[in-house]
Amino acid sequence: MGSILQGVYKRSLSGQASAADGAAVGKLASVVAQLGVAAADRYTKTPDRLTMAAGVARGLPEAEYAALKSKLLAFMHEEIYPREVAFAKQSHAFSASNEWTHPPLLIELMHKAKAAGLWNLWLPVDTAALVRGGEFKGGGLTNLQYADLCEIMGTSVHGEMAAMSTNCASPDTGNMETIARFGTAEQHEQWLVPLLHGQIRSCFAMTEPDVACSDATNVSIDISKEGSEYVINGRKWWCTGAGSLHTKVMILMGKTDPTNPSVHKQQSMILVPMDTPGIRIARPLTVFGDDDAPKGHMEIEFQNCRVPQSSILWGEGKGFEIAQRRLGPGRIHHCMRAIGQAERALSLMCARAEARVAFGKPLALRDTVLDDIARCRADIDSMRHLVREAAHLMDTKGNTDHHTRQLLSIVKASVPATVQRIADQAIQIHGGAGVCADTPLATIFASARVLRLADGPDEVHWRKAGQLELEAQRESRLRGLGLYTPARDATEPTFRRTTDPISAKSAAAIASFEKSMAR
Repeated sequence: MGSILQGVYKRSLSGQASAADGAAVGKLASVVAQLGVAAADRYTKTPDRLTMAAGVARGLPEAEYAALKSKLLAFMHEEIYPREVAFAKQSHAFSASNEWTHPPLLIELMHKAKAAGLWNLWLPVDTAALVRGGEFKGGGLTNLQYADLCEIMGTSVHGEMAAMSTNCASPDTGNMETIARFGTAEQHEQWLVPLLHGQIRSCFAMTEPDVACSDATNVSIDISKEGSEYVINGRKWWCTGAGSLHTKVMILMGKTDPTNPSVHKQQSMILVPMDTPGIRIARPLTVFGDDDAPKGHMEIEFQNCRVPQSSILWGEGKGFEIAQRRLGPGRIHHCMRAIGQAERALSLMCARAEARVAFGKPLALRDTVLDDIARCRADIDSMRHLVREAAHLMDTKGNTDHHTRQLLSIVKASVPATVQRIADQAIQIHGGAGVCADTPLATIFASARVLRLADGPDEVHWRKAGQLELEAQRESRLRGLGLYTPARDATEPTFRRTTDPISAKSAAAIASFEKSMAR
């Protein structure tokens, strides 16, 4: 608008303006331009949405991105794949202890990744700009660019080994995004800066054992105001990352206003230091018998746990909204890492099929095995297309767009189930080796199965996708076409009335048939 007014003013100076008051708009041009700049500045700094506006997604130029991708692939082949077994052994060594810390190998890999420029790859330009004036650069990638890197990192046996090494692991990435978007400058300095440096880890506490948290409005842990503090009482479980001694802060979702008429305004999110009195880690929760050390998934009790009111994120009653907005990028990350796991499973499946001989010929020569392999390839490529499309929509339309929301639900519901099925087929080809720790297949299967529950069960996402489809179909250009078969016109000739006499030939044929069947 400012540029249009400036054009009118310029034409008036040369005597070409069609309006008599063209010269008067000169001052307006400057005012409107300043308002536009201020509005744009507010848009990038206020937590109204987690992605940039439609059409302005910023990422690396193609050549720079290709170089970064090559660097990550080299890191995987030189540092991650050759050391997977050692990483697993060091991680499992913590299982008998209640003091879990980073394995020495992970610390080494973190230093190497940071030195190589493979650090905070998840951090987009607009989020980085919110912290210390853009001091932390991160990857500077679009959602689509980072999605492809997630798949590469997911090909490691331990699904988050590479992600943890590059400071791109959950729940830290989601927590850092949340604090950056909804936290104060003081919260940035206390928690976000050390998280971005990799000095500390974080955890996220939302799920509760006594209510169905597939409906986030059921979250019931009590957060009450007392003077200048919030007092937390209740129980959480499946707090991923809470087992590590490096975890210094938790983002907790609970109820600050249980009587609010809007069930979506009752919850808040709050930052809770892990050393706050009143926190008791009750036990590690196992996934099919594996405690997932040294990060773990914990059940935690809160008994009169007190934190300052300045610990609230964004404000009271904003918890549900924050939860909805932080999950979009995370779904992309999880799904693409899972696709990387599926690629690893298929690779093992093909190698096994060619190497094993049963009943006189290799498994790879059997049609059923070839059919399984081909279907796995089709499934993987289909999944990748859907997730990349969802990432592209987040970049171009934002995560509140109707189609984006639907596709995010579809990929979250379909990808983990498909990866689980692929892992199961690979296990079947491996026989007994597939279900023991000699291969990563059992871990891949378990991780995919857990992902079908994390961030909402499949059924919730399919339901949401179906609701959004019904809404979209009401506006479809095909909706008014009606049925394929048009309504009958009463004047059209009738095929035949059942009371009409039939021909002598047909009557004789039917009588002959009935007589023959009576014998």
